[in-house]
Amino acid sequence: MLYGLMTEEINHSYEGGLYADLVRNRTFHSDPDKPVHWSAVVGSGARASIAIDKSTGPSEALPISLKLTIEQADDSHRAGVQNEGFWGIAVRPNTTYKGSFYAKGGSEQVGPLTVSLINDYTGETAASATVQTSGTEWKQYTYELKTGAVETSSANHLVFTAGHPGTLWLDLVTLFPPTYDNRPNGDRIDLMQKMAAMHPAFLRFPGGNYLEGDYINERFEWKKTIGPLVDRPGHPSPWRYWSTDGMGLLEFLDWCEELHMQPLLAVYAGYSLRGEHVEPGPALQPYIDDALEEIEYVTGGADTKWGAVRARDGHPKPFSLSYVEIGNEDWFDKSGSYDGRFAQFYDAIKQKYPQLQLIATTPVKSRKPDVIDDHFYRRADQFFSDTHHYDNTSRSGPKIFVGEWATREGSPTPNFNAALGDAAWMTGMERNSDIVIMASYAPLLVNVDPGAMQWQTDLIGFNALTSYGSPSYYAQVMFAQHLGDELIAAKLEGGGPRLFYSVTRNSQSGVMDLKIVNASATPQSLDIDLQGASSVGSTAKLTTLSATTPRDTNTITEPTKIVPVESTIQASGTHLNHTFAPYSISVVEVPAK
Repeated sequence: MLYGLMTEEINHSYEGGLYADLVRNRTFHSDPDKPVHWSAVVGSGARASIAIDKSTGPSEALPISLKLTIEQADDSHRAGVQNEGFWGIAVRPNTTYKGSFYAKGGSEQVGPLTVSLINDYTGETAASATVQTSGTEWKQYTYELKTGAVETSSANHLVFTAGHPGTLWLDLVTLFPPTYDNRPNGDRIDLMQKMAAMHPAFLRFPGGNYLEGDYINERFEWKKTIGPLVDRPGHPSPWRYWSTDGMGLLEFLDWCEELHMQPLLAVYAGYSLRGEHVEPGPALQPYIDDALEEIEYVTGGADTKWGAVRARDGHPKPFSLSYVEIGNEDWFDKSGSYDGRFAQFYDAIKQKYPQLQLIATTPVKSRKPDVIDDHFYRRADQFFSDTHHYDNTSRSGPKIFVGEWATREGSPTPNFNAALGDAAWMTGMERNSDIVIMASYAPLLVNVDPGAMQWQTDLIGFNALTSYGSPSYYAQVMFAQHLGDELIAAKLEGGGPRLFYSVTRNSQSGVMDLKIVNASATPQSLDIDLQGASSVGSTAKLTTLSATTPRDTNTITEPTKIVPVESTIQASGTHLNHTFAPYSISVVEVPAK
């Protein structure tokens, strides 16, 4: 379980990131008064305007819409509206894009709509479709845009035009490229592939601050994130932009299923970021009931109330759930209420679901949690000096979940010094993984376009078109891909002060994985004596991640400047000798019996 994923709606991780919809401000909630990221399209000889209309929408959840008023237009002089996407819309050749929208017309119909993907600079049309709209009641319409031999580019926008005067209201406008596993309302392929390469064992969701919200009424309310998109009102993210909740509770669970991860569900526990909290006792009970119903939605059979709702939403089979976290970073709650709040949640959940392991976000006295969630955001030197952090931790429990951690050096993604700090810290967690059972780097994702980032440093960078892994990302991949199920007693003698290590073994194959981190500026020559091994293969596989200077890094324009390189080491009996390069992270894979 050691290595997993933690994400939340920050740095446009979902909206404009992992969640694949390409339309920005699709429900017109980003600004209450202005249709931001939308603009009127007025051809020569045409007249039109757009505005937010707060009096009508396609559902109770979506009560506002975009009103398009076309005063003058014909087939040769068209008018309409366009969306800029999230810093552009990625268009690729020979690709099918699927979209939908809700619309209703005024008494004077604007006639059929032409939906197009248009290049920002050339004005050329990459793909186009015609949609017949009619009637003065809200209806959903679908469309497909198929590109031909166009140039791959993110400099595109989505356009709706008509050739007749009239009024049209639009809402919940979507456009999806092909998604991972072709799942409807799904996720971006390249980002899912990068996460899959990390071999994550679990996903902590729906995230940290995103779970709590700035205020109680801005928390992640899971019941408002399930079912048809038109019934999801969305809510403000604490990172200052709107979340449509297209990435809802079931989508998180689908994500776990697609990447073969265990879900680690965090439930709202009565505290929000700006200090609002709910006192233990009767006032807290509705939130506990909500958490119990959420667990039932995840794990209940189709014969249960909320399991039946999940089945209605498209997933009849229950999900397996072992861990539930109660709240997030409750050490920020200065009221001192978490001890009582945790106890009330603990008792109720354990009574109904005694098999669940419950995670506290800070030490408590009222109950003994199964797991404690530790968070660390540090500089590399701090991690270098603290790799023995858990060596003397009591083994009587609770277990440790390092739910958020990162070396914060480099922007928007880590430089190599950060990767060295991360790798050094991971060797310490591995050496103590009898007590440190789970760990997840945070934040995981960042949109590197101007204005998209709220937090540095982040593991994977992306823009509308492409993505890249940071040096820290590749360190994570290396460690997770070479992780045994047994700890091996190991001792390092004579190494320098910035030399770190861990050793694990696969009990089935016998393969031992030695992780060596040389964070110094000088090479380190090591004699490796595999005591207790009856035989060792003649060669060991060596995977190395290294850089010329600690400041080196990967970027959106140089995505593979620093990547793992594979080679071999010759073995002699049960001995190996190798000189580990300065500023390097190495994994030695030894076939041994």
